[in-house]
Amino acid sequence: MQETIIADNPRLILGYQLLALKGALKLESMGMKRAGQSALSQVKAFGIKAKTAKQALPLFIEMLRKEGFIK
Repeated sequence: MQETIIADNPRLILGYQLLALKGALKLESMGMKRAGQSALSQVKAFGIKAKTAKQALPLFIEMLRKEGFIK
């Protein structure tokens, strides 16, 4: 059984948002589209310099590792 996690501080909320963005970027790199702003354009706001979602995904994952959001 999984334990419930409550995102009750700004860092946890940001972590949840970034992990959701990572999932959207992964799907976008496989060719799926989403309504609204693309995941690629959102990760570019974090300084990721890539032309495609496939190029951006490993760079974004590395950024998440450096920031301690994933292992």
